[in-house]
Amino acid sequence: MDAVAALHPAIEIPDSRYDDFCAVGAPQLIADNACANLFVIGQAAEDDWRDVDLAKHPVVAFVSGKSQHNGTGAAVLGDPRIALTWIVNELSGLGIALQPGQMVITGTCVTPISVEAGDKVTGDLGRFGRVSVSFV
Repeated sequence: MDAVAALHPAIEIPDSRYDDFCAVGAPQLIADNACANLFVIGQAAEDDWRDVDLAKHPVVAFVSGKSQHNGTGAAVLGDPRIALTWIVNELSGLGIALQPGQMVITGTCVTPISVEAGDKVTGDLGRFGRVSVSFV
């Protein structure tokens, strides 16, 4: 964790070639780039996050005042730091090192949310900040 410069709130905007990506299985999801598509990155958290239990830290996603989706860091392989350690070790095994300034998205803290044109999604990470994106 000493090599991590900052924690940023983020919203992942996934995309998949599968209509029901939850049902296709791990090999197909891996081949589909884990549904990764776009990300909206917020400002770095001003609050010190290193001594916080990120697995228990609450996260809330709001959709245009229509719905609220609650989660915690535990949704990310049990703890976002576990996900970060996994990707660093996987890349290292392939002879690839993360470089200063690279961002790593560890995964989603809430269940994927359906959105429609006109929706605004806000991710609220409490003391670590907020990030929003509007869909047109």
